[in-house]
Amino acid sequence: MKGQVSSIRQPVLSLNHLWHVALQRPLRWLQLHRQRRELASLSDAILHDLGLSRADIQQEAERHFWDDPLRK
Repeated sequence: MKGQVSSIRQPVLSLNHLWHVALQRPLRWLQLHRQRRELASLSDAILHDLGLSRADIQQEAERHFWDDPLRK
């Protein structure tokens, strides 16, 4: 009827959202793993140009792949 509010509610977590998370999280983990591996392979001269030390890089490279600094 016109003006009537539906009592049907959307599920809190839709299947579409769950599918998106199921695909995106492993892709992000792979991206982090690759970035940390590349960072660890940089030369000392490049690290100096970036203002980073080998100890900084070692600490970052030792983080677990699921340890995402952008995820809050």
